[in-house]
Amino acid sequence: MNDRIGKCVHAPKAFSPLASAVNVALATALLVTSTGALAQDSPATPEAATNLDTVSVLGSRTKPRTVSSSAVPIDIISGEEFRNQGATDALDQLKVLVPSFNVSTIPIDDAASLVRPANLRGLPPDNTLLLVNGKRFHRAAVITFLGHGLSDGAQGPDLSVFPSLALEQVEVLRDGAAAQYGSDAIAGVINFGLKKLREGGTAEVFTGKYYEGDGLTTQYSAQIGLPLTERGFATLTAEWRNADDTSRSVQRDDAAAAIAAGYPGVGQPAQVWGSPKIDDDFKLVYNLGLSTDNVDFYLFGNHAKRDVDGGFYYRDPTSRSGVYSNDGGDTLLVGNLTGAGACPSIALRDGSGTLLPYAGVSAAVAALPANCYTFLSSLPGGFTPRFGGSLEDTSVFAGAKGTWEDWYWDVSGSWGRNEIDFTIYNTVNASMGPVQPAGLSFKPGGNTQTEKNLNVDVSRDIATGFSSQPLRLAMGAEWREESFTISPGDGPSTAIGPLTQQGFALGSNGFNGFSARTAGTFDRRNWAAYADLEAQLTERFLLAGALRYEDYDSFGSTTTGKLTGRFDFTENFAVRGAYNTGFRAPTPGQANISQISTVFGGTALEDIATLPPTDPIAQLKGAQPLTPEESKNVSLGAVWTQGDWLFTVDGYQIKVEDRIALSTSFAVTPAERAALVAGGNPEAASISQVTYFGNAFDTTTTGVDVVTSYRSDHFGGTTTYALAANWNRTEVDRFDTDFIDAARVYKLEESLPRTKGYFSVNHQRQVFHANLRFNYYSSWYEDHLDSGVVSAEDGGLPIHAGSALIVDAEVGWKFASGLYFSLGAQNLFDRVPSKNPWAGVAGAEYPVHSPYGFNGGFYYARLGWTF
Repeated sequence: MNDRIGKCVHAPKAFSPLASAVNVALATALLVTSTGALAQDSPATPEAATNLDTVSVLGSRTKPRTVSSSAVPIDIISGEEFRNQGATDALDQLKVLVPSFNVSTIPIDDAASLVRPANLRGLPPDNTLLLVNGKRFHRAAVITFLGHGLSDGAQGPDLSVFPSLALEQVEVLRDGAAAQYGSDAIAGVINFGLKKLREGGTAEVFTGKYYEGDGLTTQYSAQIGLPLTERGFATLTAEWRNADDTSRSVQRDDAAAAIAAGYPGVGQPAQVWGSPKIDDDFKLVYNLGLSTDNVDFYLFGNHAKRDVDGGFYYRDPTSRSGVYSNDGGDTLLVGNLTGAGACPSIALRDGSGTLLPYAGVSAAVAALPANCYTFLSSLPGGFTPRFGGSLEDTSVFAGAKGTWEDWYWDVSGSWGRNEIDFTIYNTVNASMGPVQPAGLSFKPGGNTQTEKNLNVDVSRDIATGFSSQPLRLAMGAEWREESFTISPGDGPSTAIGPLTQQGFALGSNGFNGFSARTAGTFDRRNWAAYADLEAQLTERFLLAGALRYEDYDSFGSTTTGKLTGRFDFTENFAVRGAYNTGFRAPTPGQANISQISTVFGGTALEDIATLPPTDPIAQLKGAQPLTPEESKNVSLGAVWTQGDWLFTVDGYQIKVEDRIALSTSFAVTPAERAALVAGGNPEAASISQVTYFGNAFDTTTTGVDVVTSYRSDHFGGTTTYALAANWNRTEVDRFDTDFIDAARVYKLEESLPRTKGYFSVNHQRQVFHANLRFNYYSSWYEDHLDSGVVSAEDGGLPIHAGSALIVDAEVGWKFASGLYFSLGAQNLFDRVPSKNPWAGVAGAEYPVHSPYGFNGGFYYARLGWTF
């Protein structure tokens, strides 16, 4: 491979005056305060306990444990640490605090730009289970059609619906836990622990923007704690946010050629790559508790809404198939509106392939008979659809817990719903000709994910004669119902117009509406029973086991187990390990979704239908019913502690069989297309490619986590040093060559950095705090625009990007009055990936799936009051 094309070496951008000013201000504040700190006589008392002593509900169904005493690796992140950074989205906040957690910007990836897929330990987002206060949270309604290979077809939870102000702490279990919590917990578990306040509160305003001057973000947060009688609490947290979109784009080659040929109305740039615009992002979280003499009652949940509006692919006025030309751009696509009289052919290029001047082409268009129509007459500069949607997320959890004789019991129920209504505008339904909806706006319909859970959990300690510690037994049962609803789109978004048979594309171009024929509600029910036993066999040896049986009405039952052990050689050194089996059930959405989208197939746009395995078109290409993914997870680690010093290292291997994902796209021949239409599948008239869900490959993910922290009295205050790093590699052991290709395998193995980590310094002295974080990302790979070929010599668009070091910094003051203020910069030195060598193909200035984004530096300020 040509190194000049195939490698991207990272380099910082030239500093803007604004970036320089932010850097100087932060550096000055850090220097002045550090100098002053040396003169202090005694350190201030820390405000919070070290996370060595903070307990987590994860890892054991019996007794909460601390980070240092747990038999499995757990990260505990305080709500304060979670919030003290420039990111306002929970996904981006986790990304810089958990090394094996990855998420990118996702600028143009259909529904994935609305609910971004995140990867823990190199596995898809639906391999990570999300809990709130220890209870299962529902998944999002969005299925990731375009997930950069790794997340294609995944349906994970939406972590962005929680305001960080509501969080007491975030716990991340870095180990498989399906035997304890059920389906999805293959890569690990994330638990959001909510605050419990009886009094006081916080009001805060946050604002920031990128060094480039765009992406202005404004956020208002408020929290209040209220007494609920004398023995209860009610904590309410609300957040409202607006974030402007960004653009890191250059002009596309085809758009530049159209401008040079005189075509009017071509955008500058014609296509925007950047973060989507987020309007009215409102989040409400409530957490209520009430204690009586024998029973504790609890009620918590959330409600969130947001509108997302993002860019899409540019439709070139001389070559977009199904709209402007069906022969690669040689001649214009002209439709006959009445069928009377033939329409003349209009050339777009000369014999050498050069684009003809617009003046001559437009004159020929103007001379067309009245019954002949071309979109060049109404949209001569092409068009770029805008795609987005309105998301609404609601959940409610209610339960009671208490003791009965020697038993502890917890009975709860929950209901959760994630709903999205898609919108696409500035586009056309080409098959309808000149009759288009007002504002060229379409409502393609939406998806809704609804889940109901009922849980009964009991536990008790059982005295034994062989140990001073009792056996700890936990048992429980769960019933769950999960449903996925496809809501039909409006008439124009699904219409099969009169020009369909003349080669014009049907449905809203870019994202077809869900047809009434494929709309509906698809549900699944299951029940489970589990048992968890933990024994401190000796003062030094802990052994625990869990077993879970789960039965589904759609594909039968499964049994999973887990065995965990820990041996403390001394008070300061221990080894720990675990072996577990796991599973992930295919979701009703994956089994039933049907959608037609437009993707960039390397050099041109293509309409691809994502179909359920039961669809006759998918079955024509080999689709089979879905079965669960099955996993085996083994880990081995060690823990060292000494006073305020902690060091852990954990190695792991995760084998997943029959992974569920989207297939590669299969071409539909004209004969197959005609047969499908004749057989009662009218939407097949515009389909050129199809893809579907299937169990297609096995993988082995191997990795090592290293976490260490040290708390000191350096610089006249409390200074905490923390280092966390992850090395992770995924190998595809088996794959169906008829289902995925070598390019997809390469993306699965190489698209994420193999090494990712951070080193942070947090200094707290009296009213002042300063945070400095160095984030490291090793090299990574991007198959730009999903060209489907690994090598540039074979026509692919590979980007092999180099490593990068990103620096974040924040300084702040918190006064006795409760007033606090902070100033910071995320990506302080404005680091971006090197320029995209294929930028002219689709206009992306940088690789679009960069693990640390491509927007550059972001500066911010936060002002608040705690009362």
